[in-house]
Amino acid sequence: MRTYQKVVVSILSAMVVMIAIVTGYGMKVLSDANKAVDTISQQVDRETKKREVAVSFGNKDPFSILLLGIDTGALGRSDHGRSDSMMVVTVNPEKKQTTIVSLDRDILADMLDGVTFDKLNHAYAYGDVELAMDVVEKLIDVPIDHYVMMNMQGLRDLIDAVGGIQVNNKIDFTLEKVHVPAGKITLDGKTGLAYARMRKEDPEGDIGRQRRQREVITKIVDKLLSLDSVSNYQKILKAVEKNSRTDLVWNEMLDIVTNYYPAFENIEQAQLEGQGEQINGIYYQILGVNELLKVQNLLKEQLEIPTNEELEIDPQFQYSFNGFIGNQFYDDRDYSSVESVEETFYAQ
Repeated sequence: MRTYQKVVVSILSAMVVMIAIVTGYGMKVLSDANKAVDTISQQVDRETKKREVAVSFGNKDPFSILLLGIDTGALGRSDHGRSDSMMVVTVNPEKKQTTIVSLDRDILADMLDGVTFDKLNHAYAYGDVELAMDVVEKLIDVPIDHYVMMNMQGLRDLIDAVGGIQVNNKIDFTLEKVHVPAGKITLDGKTGLAYARMRKEDPEGDIGRQRRQREVITKIVDKLLSLDSVSNYQKILKAVEKNSRTDLVWNEMLDIVTNYYPAFENIEQAQLEGQGEQINGIYYQILGVNELLKVQNLLKEQLEIPTNEELEIDPQFQYSFNGFIGNQFYDDRDYSSVESVEETFYAQ
C-alpha cells in the first residue's frame, strides 16, 4: 500500500507576507517582495460562474480563495501530484472575519465532463488548478475567486522561516522516522510537516489530520503577522517563491494589505465531512444533503450571498440507487416533523 504524501497549504501565504513586510520595512523589502510575487503569480484560464461582476479589492468586497496543498516537492516526490489538502477560505472585511473550511480529499465529486464522478483531489490531477477550482465551486455553490497553492517543501521551509510554531500535540507518534512527542512543543519544518501529514495513528483519521492542518495554518499566520517574523522576511519570501503559485498579482495583494488586514486576525474554522463508503472497491466520502447545505450557507453568509433552504441538485442526478441523491450525496435530512418520509422525498 503506498504512503500518501501529505501537505497543508499556508493560508494566503504570499498576502500575509506582504502584510508583515508593509508593517515593518521600507522600499528595499517591498522591491524584494514584488519580485517574489512576480515569480509565483500564474493566471488561470477560467472565470467563476457564480459572479456577474468580479470582486473588487479596492471596494472591500468579500472574496474567496481555494488553498491547495500539493503532495510533491519533498520526500522524493517530483511528479505533478494531487491536491491532497484543499481548503476554501472566505475573507470578509466588514465582519472582520476569515473562514477556513477543510474539504476531505476523498469526497465524491462531479468532474464536470458529464460522466465522471471521482475523488475531489483528482480534479487537480485531471485538469490542474482550473478544474480544481471549477469542481470545488460547483460542489460548495459559491464563487471561487482566486487560488493559492503550496507544495510540501514550501510548508516545511515556511515553518522554518518563521522560527517554528508551538502546538499542544495530543498524540505521540513517529511518521517515516520523524518523531513528534506529545505535549506542548515547538515544531520545526521537519516535525511540522509530519504533524500536518499524520493520519493512521489519529483516532479521527482524516478529520483529525485536517484539524491539525488548520491549526498549522493559523499558527503560521500568527507568526507571519508578528513583528518577529518581519526580520526573517528574506527566508519567508524564499520559502514562498520556490514552492508556491497564485493568480493574485502585486497590486491586488497591496489592496488586500490595505483593506482586509483586520479580517486575518479573526479566523473561524469548519470541516466539510461525510460518511465513508466503498464503491466498486474504492473508498469515498459521501456528503449528506444537510451537511453540505450547512457549509454552503456558512460560506455564502461570509460572502454576503443569499443562502438556500434546500440543496440544489442537478435534475439529471436527482435520484439513484441505495438512497443516494445525485450519485454523490446521501439523504441526511430530518423527517421527524413530517408524516410521510416518502411523500416529502419525492415531492421535490
